[in-house]
Amino acid sequence: MLTSTRLYGAAIALASGLYSLFAMDGVMASTADTVMVVVGAVAVVHGVVLLTPVADRLGNASGPLMVGYALVMLVNQAVAMGGGSSTDMRMGMDGSQMGEMMALDAGMVALAALMLVSGLIMLQADETGM
Repeated sequence: MLTSTRLYGAAIALASGLYSLFAMDGVMASTADTVMVVVGAVAVVHGVVLLTPVADRLGNASGPLMVGYALVMLVNQAVAMGGGSSTDMRMGMDGSQMGEMMALDAGMVALAALMLVSGLIMLQADETGM
C-alpha cells in the first residue's frame, strides 16, 4: 500500500540521493566523494523501492535505513571539512598544495537533516502508516 509516509520518504530519499550524485564535480578525488556517490546511489534505489510493492518486504527497515544514510551523510560532511592526510592533497590555482578541506555543503547538510527527521518519523509510524 502506497501511504503518505512512504511517498514522503521516497521523495526525500530521491532528492537526497540525486543531490549526492549530481553535486559531484565529475571527479571523485577523495574518499568523501566516493562515500557520497555510494550513499547517493543507495538512497536513490531505496527511494524508488519505496514507490513499489517491493517496499512491503522492507517492513520496518526503511526508518533505520534512512537514519543510517543521514548519519553517514552528516559524518561525511564533518570529516571532509576536517581536511585530508598529507598524501591526499590537491593543487591550488597558483600551483601550491592545498589540503582537501572543503567548505560545508549546506544543501547536503539540509537534505541529510531532512532525511534524518524522515527516518525518525518512519521509526515512529506504525505498520499501517508505512
